[in-house]
Amino acid sequence: MFRTTRATSLAALSAAGILLLSACDGTGSTSGTASASADASPSAARAGAAGLSLLSGTARQNGADLNAGDLEPAAGPAAASAAEKPVARAWVQLSAGKAGALDPVVLNGAGFTLYRFDKDTTNPSKSNCSGACAGTWPPYLVARGGKVFIDGVQPSAIGFVPRDGALHVTIGGWPVYLFSKDTKPGDTNGQGVGGTWFAVTPDGKKAGPSAAGTASSAPATNATFFGSADFADPAEGITGPDCRPVRFSGSLKMTGTAKIWDGPNCTGRSLVVQGDVRDLAAVGFPAVKSIRLLG
Repeated sequence: MFRTTRATSLAALSAAGILLLSACDGTGSTSGTASASADASPSAARAGAAGLSLLSGTARQNGADLNAGDLEPAAGPAAASAAEKPVARAWVQLSAGKAGALDPVVLNGAGFTLYRFDKDTTNPSKSNCSGACAGTWPPYLVARGGKVFIDGVQPSAIGFVPRDGALHVTIGGWPVYLFSKDTKPGDTNGQGVGGTWFAVTPDGKKAGPSAAGTASSAPATNATFFGSADFADPAEGITGPDCRPVRFSGSLKMTGTAKIWDGPNCTGRSLVVQGDVRDLAAVGFPAVKSIRLLG
């Protein structure tokens, strides 16, 4: 499996063709489906059916208003919790990164941790957190016609369900939320609350070894790159926790999690990869230049 961790090309989304958006009412009950296609261009990808623009990179990189969206005062966890109605942001940013001991985890544009709720469902995507629950765990909403900046999360993992006149962001099908007791960027005070709330990973899983409990989220200790798809020679082995150069980028075989870049010295666009990748070009990384094994 694989998931993005820095600004990522939307080529994979173009290949997929569409993002599926499960339609539901303000309480999260389903009422139908809609779809949104995206342009292959990272700077102009659009989700037309939802009226959203999907853009590769951060809000800053795309020249967004840094006093709006995730960075407006009303959009922080505590302020959103105290608001009379749910906050719908003009733009949202989904960044794969690290928060405390959780790595990888998805952060919003202000650096606050995003969470998933075990009592929600993914098929169809449905929120079961409303009323007082939504006061403690403000749903992460983007306004219709808004922008979604994708910074390290695979576009195909992202979806939306209509809620309160806006769109509730989903990752891996799970509706995501902020936590009202996270007071500064990087806080993870919601992790494990009630045994049902967990920070969300870029592929929608529960963050943290105690929550995930799967080998796919374990750190990789070695990796092998191959010169072409389907693990065909020539090949080279990579070991050690430091940033390492990569010569071959056709496919990748490993157990665990690592981060790859399309630039030297772990710079440029990046992608979190979990386990084997049979064709790196198919996930938008035809020319991997460096890797860091996540230890």
